[in-house]
Amino acid sequence: MLNNLSGIRLLLLVGDSVPLPASHEVTSALQQVEITNDSGQGDGFQMTFSLARSGIVDYGLLQNGSVDPMKRMIIAVMFGGLPEVLIDGVVTHHQFNPGDQSGQATLTVTGRDLSVLLDLEEKNATFPNQPDFLIASGVLASYAKFGIVPLPTPTTDFPIMLDRIPRQQETDLQFLHRLARRNGFVFYLEPLTPGVSQAYFGPENRLGLPQPALSVNLGATTNTKSIRFTNDALAMVGSRGAFVEPFTKSSVPLPALPSLKVPPLAAKPATANRIRLERATANQGPATAATTAVASVTNAVDPVTAEGEVDSLRYGHALRARKLVGVRGVGLTYDGFWYVRRVTHTIVPRGHYSQRFQLSREGTMALTPVVRP
Repeated sequence: MLNNLSGIRLLLLVGDSVPLPASHEVTSALQQVEITNDSGQGDGFQMTFSLARSGIVDYGLLQNGSVDPMKRMIIAVMFGGLPEVLIDGVVTHHQFNPGDQSGQATLTVTGRDLSVLLDLEEKNATFPNQPDFLIASGVLASYAKFGIVPLPTPTTDFPIMLDRIPRQQETDLQFLHRLARRNGFVFYLEPLTPGVSQAYFGPENRLGLPQPALSVNLGATTNTKSIRFTNDALAMVGSRGAFVEPFTKSSVPLPALPSLKVPPLAAKPATANRIRLERATANQGPATAATTAVASVTNAVDPVTAEGEVDSLRYGHALRARKLVGVRGVGLTYDGFWYVRRVTHTIVPRGHYSQRFQLSREGTMALTPVVRP
C-alpha cells in the first residue's frame, strides 16, 4: 500500500512467509515508522498505530492479527519508480497504550530484520574439515524459504580434523557472527528487493559505486541539515602476539599484519596508540594465528566518525548503511569517502521523512580531490 509523503512514497508489506500490501486499515492507522540500519547492532524497526474500537469489544487492529508478533514486514520508500527496501523483518514486540481519553489508544510495534529467525534455536553441531565460509553457506541454506541468498567470501584458514574441529554451541546467528569476527569479517542481511535478502559474510564492503554525496555549505546543492566530526586518539588498536613453530617448538613473533578494511578511505590514517596482546595465538598454528591477528586489527573501531542528518527531499535517495558515501564542502581534512555505519529513518506518513546517520573511517584527509555529487 502506498502513501503520499511530500513526493516520497512509503511501501508497507505485511504477512506470514510471503508479505502482501498492507490493508487500508493498517496504513490509515499508521502514525510513524522508524527504521534503524546499524552495521554493529543489527537492523530493527518500530511502528506506531492509532487504534479505533471495533464496536465495544476490542480494537480492530488487535483483533484481526495484521501486525501480530512474528508477522513478517517489509518497509520500503519510493523516490521514483523503484522501491528501496529499508528493512525486511519480523514483529517481535507489542506495546499497547489505551490512553487517558477515548480515541487516544496507540499500539507500538517493534521488530528486527530477518536475522531474528536465525536466533530462535540453540544448536550443537560439528563441522570437521570445513573452512568457515563453507560452514556459513551450509548454515544459511536452511533459510532459503525466506528469500535469504548466501554470499560468503572465501576464508584462508582450512582446519584439519586432527588439529581442530569447528563447533557450534549457540544459535545460528550467534555462530555466524562468531565465525565472522574470527576472520575479521562481518555478517548481516541486506534486502535487495521486496522478499529477497542477501546474507553477506565477508570483509566490510568498501567496493562498488559510492552513494550520492552528502553536500555541506554548497548553496543550492546542500543536502544535509547538520554534520559534526569526531577524532578519537584511543580508538585505533594494534596487535602483537606469537605462535609456536610446530617443528622446532620455538616462539615466533607475528609480524605487523594489515587490516582487511580495503581500500583505505583516508590519506592520513590514525596511529594505533594502544596495543592488544593476542594470547590465543600461542596455542594456534601459523595460519590460524595470522587470521586471529588480522581479525583483531580489522575488528577495531574506526577512530574518525561523523554524525548528522540528511535533508531527504534534497538528497533524493535513501541513505544506506554498510556502503560508501562521499562528503564534500567541509574541507580537505574531512572531505572524501566514508563508510556508513548507521542510518535511522524516521517517517511520518503524509508529512515528514528524516535520515540521521553515522559515518566512520580510519583517519583524516581525503584520498581524492573531488567527490562525485
